[in-house]
Amino acid sequence: MSTLAPSRGSASGSTRGTGSLKTKISKPGERVVLIVLRLAAALTVVITIGIIVALLLPSIQFFAEVPIFEFLFGTRWAPRFADASFGVIPLVTATAWTTGIALLVAIPLGLGAAIFLSEYAHPNLRKTLKPILELLAGIPTVVFGLFALQFVQAVVFKQWLNLDTGAFSVLAAGVVMGVMIVPTIASISEDAMSAVPQSMRQGSAALGANRMQTTVKVVFPAALSGILAAIVLGISRGVGETMIVAMAAGGQAQIVTNPLDQGQTMTGFIANAALGDSRVGSIEYNTLFAVGLLLFVITLIINYISIRVVRKFREAY
Repeated sequence: MSTLAPSRGSASGSTRGTGSLKTKISKPGERVVLIVLRLAAALTVVITIGIIVALLLPSIQFFAEVPIFEFLFGTRWAPRFADASFGVIPLVTATAWTTGIALLVAIPLGLGAAIFLSEYAHPNLRKTLKPILELLAGIPTVVFGLFALQFVQAVVFKQWLNLDTGAFSVLAAGVVMGVMIVPTIASISEDAMSAVPQSMRQGSAALGANRMQTTVKVVFPAALSGILAAIVLGISRGVGETMIVAMAAGGQAQIVTNPLDQGQTMTGFIANAALGDSRVGSIEYNTLFAVGLLLFVITLIINYISIRVVRKFREAY
Protein backbone atom coordinates (compact mmCIF):
# COMPACT_ATOMS: atom_id res chain seq x y z
CA MET A 1 0.00 0.00 0.00
CA SER A 2 2.82 2.35 0.78
CA THR A 3 4.19 1.92 -2.72
CA LEU A 4 0.91 3.12 -4.24
CA ALA A 5 0.80 6.40 -2.32
CA PRO A 6 2.49 9.33 -4.01
CA SER A 7 5.59 10.55 -2.33
CA ARG A 8 5.55 13.84 -0.51
CA GLY A 9 8.53 15.01 -2.49
CA SER A 10 6.83 14.45 -5.84
CA ALA A 11 3.67 16.21 -4.70
CA SER A 12 5.57 19.18 -3.43
CA GLY A 13 7.64 19.23 -6.60
CA SER A 14 4.45 19.29 -8.66
CA THR A 15 3.15 22.13 -6.53
CA ARG A 16 6.35 24.06 -6.94
CA GLY A 17 6.27 23.52 -10.71
CA THR A 18 2.71 24.82 -10.97
CA GLY A 19 3.54 27.77 -8.80
CA SER A 20 6.57 28.69 -10.91
CA LEU A 21 4.44 28.45 -14.05
CA LYS A 22 1.86 30.79 -12.58
CA THR A 23 4.64 33.10 -11.54
CA LYS A 24 6.00 33.18 -15.07
CA ILE A 25 2.60 33.88 -16.59
CA SER A 26 1.80 36.62 -14.12
CA LYS A 27 5.03 38.54 -14.48
CA PRO A 28 4.27 42.28 -14.93
CA GLY A 29 6.58 42.53 -17.95
CA GLU A 30 4.74 39.79 -19.80
CA ARG A 31 1.40 41.44 -19.04
CA VAL A 32 2.66 44.69 -20.53
CA VAL A 33 3.90 42.89 -23.66
CA LEU A 34 0.57 41.09 -24.00
CA ILE A 35 -1.33 44.38 -23.72
CA VAL A 36 0.95 46.01 -26.32
CA LEU A 37 0.44 43.11 -28.73
CA ARG A 38 -3.32 43.27 -28.32
CA LEU A 39 -3.28 47.02 -28.92
CA ALA A 40 -1.16 46.53 -32.03
CA ALA A 41 -3.60 43.93 -33.37
CA ALA A 42 -6.57 46.18 -32.61
CA LEU A 43 -4.82 49.15 -34.23
CA THR A 44 -4.37 47.29 -37.51
CA VAL A 45 -8.09 46.52 -37.56
CA VAL A 46 -8.96 50.15 -36.82
CA ILE A 47 -6.62 51.41 -39.55
CA THR A 48 -8.11 48.98 -42.07
CA ILE A 49 -11.63 50.10 -41.20
CA GLY A 50 -10.51 53.73 -41.50
CA ILE A 51 -9.11 53.10 -44.98
CA ILE A 52 -12.33 51.43 -46.07
CA VAL A 53 -14.46 54.30 -44.75
CA ALA A 54 -12.17 56.92 -46.35
CA LEU A 55 -12.51 55.19 -49.73
CA LEU A 56 -16.15 54.23 -49.44
CA LEU A 57 -17.80 57.55 -48.62
CA PRO A 58 -16.52 59.54 -51.65
CA SER A 59 -17.02 56.45 -53.83
CA ILE A 60 -20.70 56.35 -52.88
CA GLN A 61 -21.03 59.96 -54.03
CA PHE A 62 -19.25 59.04 -57.27
CA PHE A 63 -21.48 56.07 -58.02
CA ALA A 64 -24.54 58.20 -57.30
CA GLU A 65 -23.66 60.12 -60.49
CA VAL A 66 -21.92 57.42 -62.54
CA PRO A 67 -23.51 53.97 -63.00
CA ILE A 68 -21.28 51.24 -61.63
CA PHE A 69 -21.73 49.21 -64.84
CA GLU A 70 -20.37 52.11 -66.89
CA PHE A 71 -17.43 52.44 -64.52
CA LEU A 72 -16.47 48.77 -64.51
CA PHE A 73 -17.05 47.93 -68.18
CA GLY A 74 -16.64 51.22 -70.03
CA THR A 75 -13.77 51.38 -72.53
CA ARG A 76 -13.06 55.13 -72.46
CA TRP A 77 -11.42 56.90 -69.53
CA ALA A 78 -11.64 60.69 -69.71
CA PRO A 79 -12.90 62.02 -66.36
CA ARG A 80 -11.65 65.58 -66.92
CA PHE A 81 -12.84 66.15 -70.47
CA ALA A 82 -15.90 68.16 -71.38
CA ASP A 83 -17.56 64.99 -72.63
CA ALA A 84 -16.44 63.03 -69.58
CA SER A 85 -16.31 59.25 -69.66
CA PHE A 86 -15.58 57.00 -66.70
CA GLY A 87 -14.87 53.55 -68.12
CA VAL A 88 -12.01 52.09 -66.06
CA ILE A 89 -11.10 49.26 -68.46
CA PRO A 90 -8.11 51.21 -69.97
CA LEU A 91 -6.59 51.61 -66.50
CA VAL A 92 -7.19 47.94 -65.68
CA THR A 93 -5.57 46.69 -68.90
CA ALA A 94 -2.46 48.81 -68.35
CA THR A 95 -2.22 47.55 -64.77
CA ALA A 96 -2.58 43.96 -65.97
CA TRP A 97 0.14 44.43 -68.60
CA THR A 98 2.69 45.94 -66.23
CA THR A 99 1.99 43.38 -63.50
CA GLY A 100 2.12 40.45 -65.93
CA ILE A 101 5.41 41.59 -67.46
CA ALA A 102 6.84 42.15 -64.00
CA LEU A 103 5.94 38.59 -62.97
CA LEU A 104 7.49 37.16 -66.14
CA VAL A 105 10.73 38.84 -65.08
CA ALA A 106 10.55 38.38 -61.32
CA ILE A 107 9.39 34.76 -60.97
CA PRO A 108 12.21 33.06 -62.94
CA LEU A 109 14.90 35.34 -61.51
CA GLY A 110 13.52 35.21 -57.98
CA LEU A 111 13.05 31.45 -57.87
CA GLY A 112 16.42 30.88 -59.53
CA ALA A 113 18.12 33.05 -56.93
CA ALA A 114 16.22 31.27 -54.13
CA ILE A 115 17.22 27.81 -55.40
CA PHE A 116 20.85 28.83 -55.71
CA LEU A 117 20.99 30.41 -52.26
CA SER A 118 19.16 27.54 -50.57
CA GLU A 119 20.59 24.48 -52.32
CA TYR A 120 23.87 25.34 -54.03
CA ALA A 121 25.57 28.32 -52.41
CA HIS A 122 28.15 27.82 -49.68
CA PRO A 123 26.89 29.12 -46.30
CA ASN A 124 29.46 31.93 -46.31
CA LEU A 125 28.52 32.89 -49.85
CA ARG A 126 24.82 32.82 -48.90
CA LYS A 127 25.45 35.18 -46.00
CA THR A 128 27.08 37.59 -48.42
CA LEU A 129 24.73 37.36 -51.39
CA LYS A 130 21.38 37.43 -49.64
CA PRO A 131 21.85 40.87 -47.99
CA ILE A 132 23.13 42.22 -51.31
CA LEU A 133 20.03 40.87 -53.06
CA GLU A 134 17.75 42.35 -50.44
CA LEU A 135 19.34 45.77 -50.92
CA LEU A 136 17.28 46.06 -54.11
CA ALA A 137 14.16 46.11 -51.96
CA GLY A 138 15.47 49.18 -50.15
CA ILE A 139 15.99 51.28 -53.28
CA PRO A 140 13.31 54.00 -53.58
CA THR A 141 10.83 53.25 -56.33
CA VAL A 142 11.33 56.71 -57.80
CA VAL A 143 14.90 55.66 -58.57
CA PHE A 144 13.57 52.59 -60.37
CA GLY A 145 11.23 54.89 -62.28
CA LEU A 146 14.08 57.08 -63.46
CA PHE A 147 16.06 53.97 -64.40
CA ALA A 148 13.12 52.66 -66.45
CA LEU A 149 12.54 55.98 -68.20
CA GLN A 150 16.09 57.16 -68.85
CA PHE A 151 17.94 53.88 -69.43
CA VAL A 152 15.66 50.94 -70.18
CA GLN A 153 13.22 52.85 -72.39
CA ALA A 154 15.51 55.48 -73.91
CA VAL A 155 18.72 53.45 -74.28
CA VAL A 156 18.01 49.72 -74.22
CA PHE A 157 14.76 49.65 -76.17
CA LYS A 158 15.20 52.58 -78.54
CA GLN A 159 18.96 52.66 -79.19
CA TRP A 160 20.21 49.13 -78.61
CA LEU A 161 17.16 47.11 -79.73
CA ASN A 162 15.73 49.70 -82.16
CA LEU A 163 12.19 49.02 -81.02
CA ASP A 164 9.41 51.13 -82.47
CA THR A 165 8.31 52.80 -79.26
CA GLY A 166 7.75 56.28 -77.95
CA ALA A 167 9.01 57.96 -74.82
CA PHE A 168 6.94 55.67 -72.58
CA SER A 169 5.86 52.03 -72.64
CA VAL A 170 4.28 49.54 -70.31
CA LEU A 171 7.08 47.12 -71.25
CA ALA A 172 9.79 49.30 -69.70
CA ALA A 173 7.71 49.85 -66.59
CA GLY A 174 6.94 46.13 -66.29
CA VAL A 175 10.54 44.99 -66.74
CA VAL A 176 11.91 47.35 -64.11
CA MET A 177 9.03 46.57 -61.77
CA GLY A 178 9.98 42.91 -62.13
CA VAL A 179 13.54 43.71 -61.09
CA MET A 180 12.13 45.51 -58.06
CA ILE A 181 10.00 42.47 -57.10
CA VAL A 182 12.87 39.95 -57.42
CA PRO A 183 14.18 40.41 -53.84
CA THR A 184 10.69 39.86 -52.39
CA ILE A 185 10.14 36.57 -54.22
CA ALA A 186 13.74 35.40 -53.79
CA SER A 187 13.98 36.11 -50.06
CA ILE A 188 10.66 34.57 -49.03
CA SER A 189 11.12 31.56 -51.32
CA GLU A 190 14.62 30.96 -49.99
CA ASP A 191 13.32 31.05 -46.42
CA ALA A 192 10.60 28.52 -47.33
CA MET A 193 13.09 26.19 -49.02
CA SER A 194 15.60 26.47 -46.18
CA ALA A 195 12.85 25.45 -43.75
CA VAL A 196 12.48 22.06 -45.46
CA PRO A 197 14.09 19.46 -43.14
CA GLN A 198 17.56 18.30 -44.12
CA SER A 199 16.43 14.70 -43.60
CA MET A 200 14.27 14.95 -46.73
CA ARG A 201 17.29 15.92 -48.80
CA GLN A 202 19.33 13.12 -47.27
CA GLY A 203 16.58 10.60 -47.95
CA SER A 204 16.38 11.69 -51.57
CA ALA A 205 20.15 11.42 -51.94
CA ALA A 206 20.07 7.94 -50.38
CA LEU A 207 17.64 6.87 -53.10
CA GLY A 208 20.13 7.95 -55.77
CA ALA A 209 18.77 11.38 -56.72
CA ASN A 210 21.25 14.10 -57.61
CA ARG A 211 21.06 17.63 -56.24
CA MET A 212 18.93 19.02 -59.05
CA GLN A 213 16.45 16.13 -58.84
CA THR A 214 16.24 16.60 -55.08
CA THR A 215 15.63 20.30 -55.48
CA VAL A 216 12.94 19.94 -58.15
CA LYS A 217 11.12 16.84 -56.89
CA VAL A 218 11.56 17.09 -53.11
CA VAL A 219 12.50 20.54 -51.82
CA PHE A 220 10.43 22.61 -54.24
CA PRO A 221 7.14 20.73 -53.68
CA ALA A 222 7.71 20.72 -49.92
CA ALA A 223 8.18 24.51 -49.90
CA LEU A 224 5.40 25.17 -52.42
CA SER A 225 3.10 27.01 -50.01
CA GLY A 226 5.82 29.50 -49.08
CA ILE A 227 6.81 29.94 -52.72
CA LEU A 228 3.21 30.62 -53.73
CA ALA A 229 2.91 33.13 -50.89
CA ALA A 230 6.02 34.91 -52.19
CA ILE A 231 4.61 35.05 -55.72
CA VAL A 232 1.25 36.39 -54.56
CA LEU A 233 3.02 39.02 -52.46
CA GLY A 234 4.92 39.99 -55.60
CA ILE A 235 1.62 40.28 -57.50
CA SER A 236 0.16 42.52 -54.79
CA ARG A 237 3.23 44.73 -54.85
CA GLY A 238 3.12 44.93 -58.64
CA VAL A 239 -0.56 45.90 -58.69
CA GLY A 240 0.00 48.58 -56.06
CA GLU A 241 3.27 50.02 -57.40
CA THR A 242 2.97 53.73 -58.21
CA MET A 243 6.12 55.65 -59.06
CA ILE A 244 7.56 53.30 -61.69
CA VAL A 245 4.35 53.15 -63.71
CA ALA A 246 3.61 56.84 -63.21
CA MET A 247 7.02 57.79 -64.61
CA ALA A 248 7.67 55.12 -67.26
CA ALA A 249 4.33 53.70 -68.43
CA GLY A 250 2.91 57.00 -69.62
CA GLY A 251 -0.17 59.08 -68.91
CA GLN A 252 -2.42 58.26 -71.85
CA ALA A 253 -5.40 56.20 -70.74
CA GLN A 254 -6.08 53.71 -73.51
CA ILE A 255 -6.74 49.99 -73.86
CA VAL A 256 -3.25 48.55 -74.17
CA THR A 257 -2.88 45.82 -76.79
CA ASN A 258 0.87 46.10 -77.37
CA PRO A 259 3.50 46.22 -74.60
CA LEU A 260 5.42 48.83 -76.57
CA ASP A 261 2.51 51.24 -76.22
CA GLN A 262 2.10 53.61 -73.34
CA GLY A 263 -0.77 53.27 -70.92
CA GLN A 264 -1.98 54.68 -67.63
CA THR A 265 -2.41 52.29 -64.72
CA MET A 266 -4.78 52.72 -61.80
CA THR A 267 -2.01 53.80 -59.45
CA GLY A 268 -0.52 56.00 -62.15
CA PHE A 269 -3.84 57.82 -62.55
CA ILE A 270 -4.15 58.32 -58.80
CA ALA A 271 -0.61 59.70 -58.59
CA ASN A 272 -1.07 62.07 -61.54
CA ALA A 273 -4.59 63.23 -60.66
CA ALA A 274 -4.12 63.73 -56.92
CA LEU A 275 -2.26 67.01 -57.36
CA GLY A 276 -4.87 69.39 -55.97
CA ASP A 277 -6.31 70.42 -59.35
CA SER A 278 -9.74 68.95 -58.67
CA ARG A 279 -12.23 70.65 -56.39
CA VAL A 280 -12.97 68.64 -53.26
CA GLY A 281 -16.37 67.00 -53.55
CA SER A 282 -16.51 67.23 -57.34
CA ILE A 283 -16.98 64.16 -59.49
CA GLU A 284 -13.39 64.46 -60.75
CA TYR A 285 -12.16 64.41 -57.16
CA ASN A 286 -14.34 61.46 -56.20
CA THR A 287 -13.01 59.55 -59.20
CA LEU A 288 -9.74 59.11 -57.31
CA PHE A 289 -11.52 57.29 -54.51
CA ALA A 290 -13.54 55.11 -56.89
CA VAL A 291 -10.34 53.93 -58.57
CA GLY A 292 -8.69 53.50 -55.18
CA LEU A 293 -11.63 51.41 -53.96
CA LEU A 294 -11.40 49.19 -57.03
CA LEU A 295 -7.68 48.76 -56.45
CA PHE A 296 -8.36 47.89 -52.81
CA VAL A 297 -10.95 45.27 -53.82
CA ILE A 298 -8.59 43.72 -56.40
CA THR A 299 -5.81 43.48 -53.82
CA LEU A 300 -8.23 42.01 -51.29
CA ILE A 301 -9.31 39.34 -53.77
CA ILE A 302 -5.69 38.48 -54.56
CA ASN A 303 -4.88 38.13 -50.87
CA TYR A 304 -7.97 35.98 -50.26
CA ILE A 305 -7.04 33.64 -53.10
CA SER A 306 -3.47 33.46 -51.82
CA ILE A 307 -4.64 32.45 -48.35
CA ARG A 308 -6.78 29.65 -49.76
CA VAL A 309 -3.98 28.42 -52.02
CA VAL A 310 -1.33 28.56 -49.30
CA ARG A 311 -3.55 26.62 -46.90
CA LYS A 312 -4.21 24.00 -49.57
CA PHE A 313 -0.53 23.35 -50.28
CA ARG A 314 0.84 23.93 -46.77
CA GLU A 315 3.08 21.17 -45.44
CA ALA A 316 3.95 20.73 -41.74
CA TYR A 317 7.21 19.10 -40.62
